[in-house]
Amino acid sequence: MFYVKEPINDAMEVTIEINDENVFCRCPVCGKEVSVNLEDILGDGHGDLFGTSVMCEDCSRELMEAGDEDGFEA
Repeated sequence: MFYVKEPINDAMEVTIEINDENVFCRCPVCGKEVSVNLEDILGDGHGDLFGTSVMCEDCSRELMEAGDEDGFEA
């Protein structure tokens, strides 16, 4: 089991198991909260938690549409 641990004060800390329902990030474009499945994002062994961002569906769609208009394939 993987978990995060955060001290509240000198006498108390919170420990929370990481699972497929409680991992989130912020879209790097608009700041919207995005649910993240770590297996999907990091499962190929080429990502890392510090250098990886996940865009929300709306920003991803806009990026794909902009690429289509410019003749690029996303």
